[in-house]
Amino acid sequence: MDMDSTLINIECIDEIADMMGIKPQVAEITESAMRGEIQFEESLRRRVSLLKGLNASALQRVIDERLQLNPGAEAWITSCKQHNIKTMLVSGGFDFFADYLKNLLGLDYAHSNSLEIIDGKLTGQVLGKVVDAQAKADFLIQARNQLGLNQSQVIAIGDGANDLKMMAEAAAGIAYHAKPVVQQQATYALNHSGLDGIIHLFSIHS
Repeated sequence: MDMDSTLINIECIDEIADMMGIKPQVAEITESAMRGEIQFEESLRRRVSLLKGLNASALQRVIDERLQLNPGAEAWITSCKQHNIKTMLVSGGFDFFADYLKNLLGLDYAHSNSLEIIDGKLTGQVLGKVVDAQAKADFLIQARNQLGLNQSQVIAIGDGANDLKMMAEAAAGIAYHAKPVVQQQATYALNHSGLDGIIHLFSIHS
């Protein structure tokens, strides 16, 4: 499952940028990437570079002041646990938020990007290899193989173009309030319900 605008209600990087007064500039790049107009890695590095010098305490402020689970998220995750369905968060966002959500919801796996922080400030750099569309797909394949599952036993949920490769590795790709390019290629599109709509989609009731 994707994180930003899928599991949660915001694009974290846009809200971090808002702390610097540059949300419109960053959000424009975010939207372009989610529509598939520019490569995700390029867009991420461009956006993160604009955050250079920001106090790292802004990340916690985003959690405290902005971040909320999307409607139905807790019900969906609870249902997964009740049916022994493993859950994985795979995000082109940041581990500060992904790890928080993993612990909050008891998710089984979480993979995301790391922001470089030196002396309490963001350097404008991403550490290590960027989690892009291919990396998302690779993490899904890795988990699928580790669990001894086949493609027919996996679903993937996302909203942006960088989720498409991951969704292609699942039997069902679910577009959640997604960009048109994602809805066109998804198996199912949820446009009017919360994430708990997936429970009804697959009839996995308790």
